[in-house]
Order: sequence, then C-alpha cells, then structure tokens
Amino acid sequence: MTVIEDAAAAEVSLDPVRARLLAELAEPGSAAMLASRVDLPRQKVNYHLRALERHGLVELVEERRKGNVTERILRATAGSYVISPSALGPVQPDPDRAPDRLSARWLLAVAARMVREVGALVTGATRAGKRVSTFAVDGEVRFASAADRSAFADELATTVTRLISQYHDENAGGGRPHRVVLAIHPITPKAD
Repeated sequence: MTVIEDAAAAEVSLDPVRARLLAELAEPGSAAMLASRVDLPRQKVNYHLRALERHGLVELVEERRKGNVTERILRATAGSYVISPSALGPVQPDPDRAPDRLSARWLLAVAARMVREVGALVTGATRAGKRVSTFAVDGEVRFASAADRSAFADELATTVTRLISQYHDENAGGGRPHRVVLAIHPITPKAD
C-alpha cells in the first residue's frame, strides 16, 4: 500500500482511465499489452502511463527491443493506494475546527487525521525499511435501541478514559505519545 500525499499525484490517480491502468499493472505490462485490455489506442495508454510514471505511481521494470521499437514494461508501485487528506492542503478536514463528538462530520475529520498521521508514519517507515507499530480493533454490534447505543457509548468512553489515565505517563522521558481513536457509526447496507 502506498499513501499519496501529493495533490498532483492524487489528481492523476483519480482519473478513471489511470485508475484502471493502475489496477491492470498489478502484473507488469506495456502500453501495447494494456491497450487491448482497456480498449484504448496504444498512444493514449502510453500518454496516461507517462503521467502515472511522473508521479511515481508506476515504475519501469524493463525495456525490450522489438525491431525498431523499445517496449517499456511497467508495473504499479503498490497493490493499493490511499490518498492522504494532506493532499488537500489547507482545506483538509481538521477535528479541531468542529469538536462535536456526536457529529458525523467530526468523525470524518478524526478519521482523516488518522489517515494523514498513519500515512505519514507508513511513508517514513517504508523509506527507513522499518515497520510501524500499530493496533486496531474492528467490530460490529447491533443495538436493540437508541438507548442501548447511548449506554454503550457512555460505557465505552468511561472504560477507555480509565485505561488511558491508567497508562498515560506525561513524564515518561523515553515515552512516545500514541493516539487512541474509537468510533461508532451505522454500517451502510451492502449493495447486492
């Protein structure tokens, strides 16, 4: 997985034709090979591949000589991509601008901050050849009523606040701060 932090690279990756080419390039291929798969002229595919290559989303694997032509074999630089909210610059979501714990917009801003922060960690760790130590819990709960949902949220907040206060050490010299994010939201129905 690669985290896209550059606005121009994000724009390039969001183009539907280029996104399709990125998916096709999970396995190395050339413009000629891809042209038949995506039903576009080779020249147009080559144009899009050059844009993806300029932004580091695809890379050259090899060059093959075929008569008077050099065939460039490319592959995607990652199996999947995440666009960091930092690509949005000053308009990226910020939970400090609307700190309402019960607001869906605040939840999105918190999630965006998490993508931005973890994305930066992943990018730095990848460059350093290291792993990032993280932990996540993902679960699903069906509430019988809104009152049950509210009671669950209150109990969860109390329990997590207790745990944080138990383990948080403001004076730990060699300690490193970690962010804890918990969220509850309805699950959207799956399309059939």
